[in-house]
Amino acid sequence: MIVKIVSKNFDKKNSHKLEIAVKHNRYSSLKKLFAMSPDDVTEEVCKSGLRGKGGGGAPTGDKWKLIPKNHDKPSYLVVNADESEPGTFKDRQIMEFDPHLLLEGIIDSSYAIGANHAYIYIRGEYVFWAKRLNEAIEEAYASGYLGEKVGGFDYKLDVTVHRGGGAYICGEKSALLESLEGKRGHPRLKPQQKEPEWFFGGPTVVNNVETIASVPYIINNGFEAYRAYGTKKSPGTMLFGISGHINNPGIYELPFGTKMKDFLEEIGGGIKNGKKLKALIPGGSSCHVLKADEIEDITLDYESLRAHGSSMGTGGMIIMDEDTFMPEAMKNLFEFYHHESCGQCTPCREGCGWVDKILGKLLSGKGSIKDFDTILDACDMLNGKTICVFAPSVAFIAQSYITKFKDEFHSLCKKD
Repeated sequence: MIVKIVSKNFDKKNSHKLEIAVKHNRYSSLKKLFAMSPDDVTEEVCKSGLRGKGGGGAPTGDKWKLIPKNHDKPSYLVVNADESEPGTFKDRQIMEFDPHLLLEGIIDSSYAIGANHAYIYIRGEYVFWAKRLNEAIEEAYASGYLGEKVGGFDYKLDVTVHRGGGAYICGEKSALLESLEGKRGHPRLKPQQKEPEWFFGGPTVVNNVETIASVPYIINNGFEAYRAYGTKKSPGTMLFGISGHINNPGIYELPFGTKMKDFLEEIGGGIKNGKKLKALIPGGSSCHVLKADEIEDITLDYESLRAHGSSMGTGGMIIMDEDTFMPEAMKNLFEFYHHESCGQCTPCREGCGWVDKILGKLLSGKGSIKDFDTILDACDMLNGKTICVFAPSVAFIAQSYITKFKDEFHSLCKKD
């Protein structure tokens, strides 16, 4: 069940070092890459069906095609390494154990979109991983894989690592770009039609770390090799994380379409201490929670999770056993989202805090049934009335917890 495409070198000793990376085929895609035109590279990625692995799942090649052919400003690639979603820790595995794979993917992707400068925007708290990336970049420059003649070919590329200031909202691509431009990390208004992102007026592609790290395999082996894994609509593999009340927490690369139940039992080793599964969050904390009796037929792909009322997200699964008290679990999440709302939109700024305070009131034994109507009213205010999807995601969290675990929440209430 486990497949090793992106994670192939994770268990190699000193795999982050250039000498070891090259020995295990890093930068081997460059010869094929520069024998292709940029359009051919983009088309190969399109045919592979590679989808964004940062939560959205948008087709990667289609995003690249939005870069205009003729533009008076330079194009940019920005790699989103602002991995701040609770329950998500896959991208840091790539940066720790195989940073040269990420750099190879950056070269492949930048060439395809005509970019000569790429930025890696990394979570501010990822001090160790930022240092490791910078060390790998220094090695790549010194060996000619970055700079004026990438790999000896007639192509120039510079790569810069930029550390964020610790704001969760900067994982949202337009807020990330605002921060990268030196402004407050606030999400931008969305355009009315499809277009690229813009960095200092230049057309820009923003892709997740794992998405970019998947590109060299496609260039080296062709789109059909990538499509040999996964499903028709969700081809390839993904690094799935699993944490919480599970015997074998960690990161595992699996083909899309793997049965969720098999992942939990065969690879995850089942629930800790012989307990029963109560609930899980399938793809990072902003996904709808699923009850144990809902996962029987779920497979790990975008379509199956959407059909079962949740989403793939970042693939970071949080497991909760039978002893978990769901109102406390929800309160834990809302303290995070209350703190991390950027404050730009009034419904989000006020609504997240409002729900958090009501939950605190309920958990202290001072709440009533009427408080649930207030929470649901707040969710209506949060959903669809803000610039980015932060507030709607928070609303969906509240609605899914309260709806699916109604008795536990009602047990907190005083009798009216």
